[in-house]
Amino acid sequence: MSATGPVKTPLRKPLGLPLFVLALGQLVISLDYNIVYVALPDIGAGLGFSDHDLQWVVSAYVVATGGFLLLGGRAADLLGKRRMFVVAALLYAGSSLVGGLSDSPGVLVAVRAVQGVGGSLLFPATLSLINTMYDEGPDRNRALAVWGAAGAGGLCFGSLLGGVLVEAFGWQSVFFVNVPVAGALAVAGWSLFPVDGPRDRSRHFDVAGALTATGGITLLVFLLVQAPAEGWGTPVALGSAVLSAGLLSLFAVVERRSRDPLVPARLFAHRGLLAAMGVTALFSATFSSVPYFLTLYFQTVRGYSAVATGLAFLVPAVVVAVGTQVGERAVSAFGMRRMLVGGMALGAAGAAALGLALTSDGSYPALLPGIVLMGLGQGAAWTGMWIAASAGVAPGDQGIASGLASTTLQVGGAVGLAVLVALAGGVGQSASGPGLLGGIRTAVFVIAGGIGCGALALLVRRRTTGTGGP
Repeated sequence: MSATGPVKTPLRKPLGLPLFVLALGQLVISLDYNIVYVALPDIGAGLGFSDHDLQWVVSAYVVATGGFLLLGGRAADLLGKRRMFVVAALLYAGSSLVGGLSDSPGVLVAVRAVQGVGGSLLFPATLSLINTMYDEGPDRNRALAVWGAAGAGGLCFGSLLGGVLVEAFGWQSVFFVNVPVAGALAVAGWSLFPVDGPRDRSRHFDVAGALTATGGITLLVFLLVQAPAEGWGTPVALGSAVLSAGLLSLFAVVERRSRDPLVPARLFAHRGLLAAMGVTALFSATFSSVPYFLTLYFQTVRGYSAVATGLAFLVPAVVVAVGTQVGERAVSAFGMRRMLVGGMALGAAGAAALGLALTSDGSYPALLPGIVLMGLGQGAAWTGMWIAASAGVAPGDQGIASGLASTTLQVGGAVGLAVLVALAGGVGQSASGPGLLGGIRTAVFVIAGGIGCGALALLVRRRTTGTGGP
C-alpha cells in the first residue's frame, strides 16, 4: 500500500451531489446483503421453502456477488464506469420487482442470484467512479469515508429496516423497497456522472479469462457457503473443490497467454494493492463476522425479537460510521500505515472486551465499551483499506483493482465465517444449550486475536520494508 505521511489538512471543498448518489449505491448493496434475514421465516412459510433450501435466499446473493466481482470490475474499465453503474442499478430494480412478485422458491432464489450479479457490477463501478472523479489525496479520502459510512450503515440498518417492513407490509416489501431507489440511482447516475469516453478498440475483453475466473470463484464461494453445513466430504463439496481448482488453474494459464488479460500482470507487481487485498480478506473474516455471532447472542441467548435485534445494531452502525470519518482524518494526520495499525489494534481490543461482556444474563450497556472500541476501529480500517487499494493505480485499472480487492473481501468473509463457526463448535441459527454461549465467546476471542495479528503484521512489515506505506 502506498502511503502518505503526515500532511497539513487543506481547506475542505464540498464533494457534491454525485457522491451522495455513489454513497446511496453502496447503501443499497449493503442493505440487500442482510435485509432479508428477518424476512426468512415469512418467506419460507409464504413460498413453501424447505428448511434446507431456505438458506439459499441469502447464499445465492453471496455466491453470485463473490463470483462476478472480477468480471464487474473489468467491465467498468472497458465498457465505461457510468454505463455499468446504470446497468447494475437497473438490474437491481428489475430483479427486485420480480422478487416481490415471486410465487415459488426457485424464482426467488434466481432473483437473489441476479441481485448478486447486480451487486458485483455496482460495487466496482461505484468504487472506481469515486477513485477517478476525486483526486488521490484528501478529496478521495473524504469521498471514500462518506461512501464507507453508507456501507456500514446499510449492513447494520438492514436488519432493523427488514423487521419494520415485514411487520408492516409483509416479506415482499423487502424487495419492493429497492425498485424506486435503484431506479432513481440509474437516472441520477446517468445525469450526474461524467460521460464515458469512446471505447478503446485496442483493448479487448478477455472472454476466456472472464469465464474461467467467474466460474472458479463462484464455485469456490459456493463451496465455502455450502460445505460447513453439508459437510466437506460430500460429493457436491468435493466436486465443487475440484472444478474450482481446475478453472482457477486454467484461468492462470489463460492470463499468461492473453494479449489483454482480465487481470493485468502489472497489478500483481503493485505491492500496495496486494497488501490492501490481504487487509480486505482479514477485515471480512474478522470484523464482518461479528454481526453473525451477535445476532445469535441477541436472539438465541438473550431472547430478543427481530426488531429488538435490529435496534441493538443501531449503536454499532453509528459508531462504525463515525469511525470511517475518524479514519479519513487520521490518514492525513498520521499516514496510512499508522492509521491502519491503530484502527486494527483498537478493533482487537474492542473485540476482546466484547467477548468478556458476553454472558448469559449480561445487560446491553455492558456490551457498549467493546462495541464502541471495535466499531471505531472497524470504521477506520474500512476507510483505510479502500484508500490503500486505489492509491497509485492508473485510472484505466481502477475497476479491476476494485474488483480484486472486493473479491478478496467476499472470499475472506466466507472463509472466515466457516472457520469461526467450526472453532465455535458449529453454532448456527438452530443451536441451543449451554455450549452456544461458549461457542459465541470463543469465536469473538478468535476474531480479536485475528485482528491483533493483522495489526502486528502491518507493524512488522513497516519495520522490515522501512517505508511509510502499509
